[in-house]
Amino acid sequence: MEVLTPHEMGEADRLTIAAGTPGIELMERAGAAVARAAAEWAGGGRRIAVLCGPGNNGGDGFVAARLLKEQGFEVRLFLLGEKKQLNGDAALAAARWQGASEAFDPAAVADCDLLIDALFGAGLARDLAGNARRAVEAINASRVPVVAVDLPSGLDGATGQVRGAAVRATASVTFCRLKPGHLLMPGRAHAGKVTVADIGIPDRFVREVTGPLTLNEPGLWIGAYPWPKLEGHKYKRGHAVVVSGPMHSTGAARLAAKAALRAGAGLVTVAAPRAALAVLAASLEAVMVREAQGAAGLAKLLSDKRLNAVLLGPGNGVGRATRGAVEAAAKAKRALVLDADAISSFAGESGKLVKLLKMNRIPALLTPHDGEFAKLFASDSAEILEIDSKVEKARAAAKALGAVMLLKGPDTVVASPDGRAAISNNAPPWLATAGAGDVLGGIALGLIAQGMPVFEAANAAVWLHGEAAHEAGFGMTSEDLSPALKRVLERFYASFAPVP
Repeated sequence: MEVLTPHEMGEADRLTIAAGTPGIELMERAGAAVARAAAEWAGGGRRIAVLCGPGNNGGDGFVAARLLKEQGFEVRLFLLGEKKQLNGDAALAAARWQGASEAFDPAAVADCDLLIDALFGAGLARDLAGNARRAVEAINASRVPVVAVDLPSGLDGATGQVRGAAVRATASVTFCRLKPGHLLMPGRAHAGKVTVADIGIPDRFVREVTGPLTLNEPGLWIGAYPWPKLEGHKYKRGHAVVVSGPMHSTGAARLAAKAALRAGAGLVTVAAPRAALAVLAASLEAVMVREAQGAAGLAKLLSDKRLNAVLLGPGNGVGRATRGAVEAAAKAKRALVLDADAISSFAGESGKLVKLLKMNRIPALLTPHDGEFAKLFASDSAEILEIDSKVEKARAAAKALGAVMLLKGPDTVVASPDGRAAISNNAPPWLATAGAGDVLGGIALGLIAQGMPVFEAANAAVWLHGEAAHEAGFGMTSEDLSPALKRVLERFYASFAPVP
């Protein structure tokens, strides 16, 4: 599914209207979708308050109010500003409303069964102040269920950032496509359950205006997924290498290695210092263990060309030794996945990392969380950290590094140097647990080892990781993810795999 910025949504509206669909007709359809959602979320209650703003979002609210009143609901409509100030389609929608348009009253808003927030939509690009901010704060204080029109008021539709104050909605009804503000934090937390309503904007216009931003769903990468073949064998499915830390910190490598094997890599080897070999060998079965003492040892191991993809970082330690290991793997021209300590070891020196990554024609995959990302660009590329949008921040980093950037979080963004980007929204809150990132790195490594393109592999890994967390359920730990991933992959294969 394409994700439309507010500007792109406006262009899709404009093209639809230019092609012959009146704007008021689009507004009527939008208001009808909001009314349907409000009737469901009212939960048997009959008193609905509709808060309308001065623009088209308010016009949608006028339509919803009229339709709900026709259905027998007790509707009170509150308008921020004067009715005579409304223009265009919003003025037409207001003229069709036969009830009163009251001045905003916080006490009256609290005395209802459901609120419809039609103050401001996804196009908001300024901080709320004055009566607008007081209205948002009163909505949140009311503790009444809220259905937001398009996007909760106070959220920036392009970035998901709060502009002064923002409504915390129970549900949101948006139109045509999701907006970044529905997916990026904190917008995702404010939007509640999001419904996308079809209001008659043709797909051809969406394709005409949309940029390379999508929701991360299987359709994005299913065509590149490395399905097992009848004539295949393990040596054709890649040989992944996970570089382990010292004896006391081997857990991260073990989690990653098991995940890489579960994701389908034909063989997986953990490369480790001599002192850690016994610990690893005692706890791993299908995963092999090989000695690789420092950067020189890793370089020697990678002289075997069959070892085609390497994960560095989990439990490796921050410093010169890890930088040396990254350099050895880069010089060996292997597909690289860099996580955790492999990223932090280049803190403030992203330029040095760029030089290493340029040695390989295959773009590396970096999988930082926000803290690791900030450390990497803290000095020589600090301007990247000043970008408001997580999507644009990840895109800028991917372009600067010449690598695929997987910027983790509840709103994980994957960005490619060529500008493509995807946002994920399937991670449950209990996925935020120690070791979960190591499993994610391992899944990505396993897919890349099988020849899946890096951008597609990164998105597939994020999606499968989130689904495995749902499968494992609340209370899971990172050790539960690989067994849960098996069940996810079984269903995934049954649903999507081509017929042999």
